[in-house]
Amino acid sequence: MGGCVSTSYQSSCYNRKGNRKTFSDHVTTLQHLSTVPNRILANGKSRTSCIFTQQGRKGINQDAMIVWDDFLSEDGTFCGVFDGHGPHGHLVARKVRDMLPLMLLSFLNSWRSGSSTSCFTGNHKTDRGNPQEGAEEEKAGSLWREAFLKSYKAMDKELKSHPNLDCFCSGSTAVTIVKQGSNLYMGSIGDSRAILGSKDSNDTMVAIQLTIDLKPDLPREAERIKRCKGRVFAMEDEPEVSRVWLPFDDAPGLAMARAFGDFCLKEYGVISIPEFSHRTLTESDKFIVLASDGVWDVLSNEEVVEIVSSAPTRSSAARLVVESAAREWKSKYPTSKMDDCAVVCLFLDGKMDSEPDYDEQGFSSATFRSNNGVESDDGHNSEPSLQRNFTVRSSEVNGENEVHDEDQNWSGLEGVTRVNSLVQLPRFSEEIPET
Repeated sequence: MGGCVSTSYQSSCYNRKGNRKTFSDHVTTLQHLSTVPNRILANGKSRTSCIFTQQGRKGINQDAMIVWDDFLSEDGTFCGVFDGHGPHGHLVARKVRDMLPLMLLSFLNSWRSGSSTSCFTGNHKTDRGNPQEGAEEEKAGSLWREAFLKSYKAMDKELKSHPNLDCFCSGSTAVTIVKQGSNLYMGSIGDSRAILGSKDSNDTMVAIQLTIDLKPDLPREAERIKRCKGRVFAMEDEPEVSRVWLPFDDAPGLAMARAFGDFCLKEYGVISIPEFSHRTLTESDKFIVLASDGVWDVLSNEEVVEIVSSAPTRSSAARLVVESAAREWKSKYPTSKMDDCAVVCLFLDGKMDSEPDYDEQGFSSATFRSNNGVESDDGHNSEPSLQRNFTVRSSEVNGENEVHDEDQNWSGLEGVTRVNSLVQLPRFSEEIPET
């Protein structure tokens, strides 16, 4: 079971020197993450899911993903997709991928150990007409919500105090779900997204969006940022893209309102508090897809549901979504650099087909790793790329497409160019004006 890794660290929170341990220190002393069973991080499949990622054309792949079966209980599954941005975005995304589910598990285990209720099991059926059952359901939802909020907060705190990871102008999105029996609990920040493939009353497969793309153009997000003296506006040559700016500098121009890291903006309204929601699954619900914005930039929710539902084999579904996104990138923006794409497909009936030969399904030996495969944080030769979050904008200079950043080798198509999550890194003077 995934719960066999103990993350209850209250009784052992100090190291030999008497200093308080960080969460990552404690996990390292317990057990290396690569030995955790039923946990996949790279292209492949589990008994309930398939996952696939493909590097874009901008440098190192800054997307990360995870599926963890037997999470908390035998019928529990944790899934997550994380999209990094900034100079160290790939490292932030992988750190969140590794640590966030452990932090969530820690909070859940601490409550479960002191509770005699069925709050953290997914086999109970709730009778909404029964006041006692309704109270139990409400209590369970409240505890799960608190667990998500606390784990996200602890994750951001861990990033801020990390001695070897600079998150000042680097960060990551997160879309995470826990399926516990018929209950689905979700938490997300940024613009990675989760959708549900479900059959309607006419037995037609439809797409249901489960999470909100948390961008600065949402009124409640913009209001919070402005209240914290951050600025929200779009540049003249991309009026459709709202960004977050420092009060004293036209930087960094972050194209999302919530993220892990990005501490240069945390005092000015960018937060890591997730949007939490709960959904009770039914027999009509067939699968869930989580993906980074590299997919949603070119494919609609309906197109993704159609691709997954028509896949010849379930274990090829995630790869087919990524390949479809890659084709759309080439078709719609042939001279623009394709974004990284990461996809997780979770099948709600818990069944996967058998495939004896991964090469036949397009999994090469270079991309497929076993269930315990771990990506290296610094094993890439290419430099990290600052270009993230897809947006299109039109701009012409003297009748030609403008190149906005010569260092990043921008390319254009009929006035359309790629922009990144961060327009530029802040350039602070010796003294930052007080706000």
